[in-house]
Amino acid sequence: MIPMSGVRGAVLSLLGSRCQACGAAVAWQADAHLRICLCPDCHSRLLPRQGGYCPLCGEMVVDATAAPLVCGQCRRDPPPWSNLAFYGPYEGLLRELLTGFKFNNRLGLGRLLQALSVEAYHLHGGFQEQPDAVVPVPLHARRLVARGFNQSLEMGRLLAHEMLIPLKPGVLARRRHTPPQAGLPARERRQNVHNAFWADEVAIQGRRILLVDDIMTTGGTMRECARTLQRSGAADVSVLVIARTTSGG
Repeated sequence: MIPMSGVRGAVLSLLGSRCQACGAAVAWQADAHLRICLCPDCHSRLLPRQGGYCPLCGEMVVDATAAPLVCGQCRRDPPPWSNLAFYGPYEGLLRELLTGFKFNNRLGLGRLLQALSVEAYHLHGGFQEQPDAVVPVPLHARRLVARGFNQSLEMGRLLAHEMLIPLKPGVLARRRHTPPQAGLPARERRQNVHNAFWADEVAIQGRRILLVDDIMTTGGTMRECARTLQRSGAADVSVLVIARTTSGG
């Protein structure tokens, strides 16, 4: 077994002696700590991004060893959140895992992806102040019925447990159905989600919120969700996603 370095606390029990990404048989030893079980190949293909990105929007540069640096766009127009954490770029094995879980009914991958969300949080310092609640980006009821689950809610479950804070899936909701963001130009993405969300002011007021989603592309959905939370009285909003696309701002 090759454990994913840095995953702490109650992550996941080993799923037998199989790689949790590809299912290949691997050797492992019993351990007092709960670990992610990956074969050598998947381990090497699933390393986290630790440099060469903007710490506010996650925009990446070619040099993955460069120190994190706030990009020009975020200097001119900072996003409506104070912290961002992500595990890696939306490519390669990480993309395969996310699309398999989200669209191809590979629900067994949920445990591994949950653990990556925990790792993303710890990789980026856990933020200066601990959030008061984990809030997943919501799906409209129509899409929730069609898919059967909200992947953002599933990503937040283990994270909330690890952080010992409540998971609050009901305090942020979609007030109207919107077409999928994927494939829309940036301007249409912003318009697509404008005023698409509602937040419970009583539950949000004065609280520090960790907003969780699986993938961030241009950030339009996250921006609208964060603004909605702020308008409803949130004291602070931080963002965590598993993957950040390598195009888009």
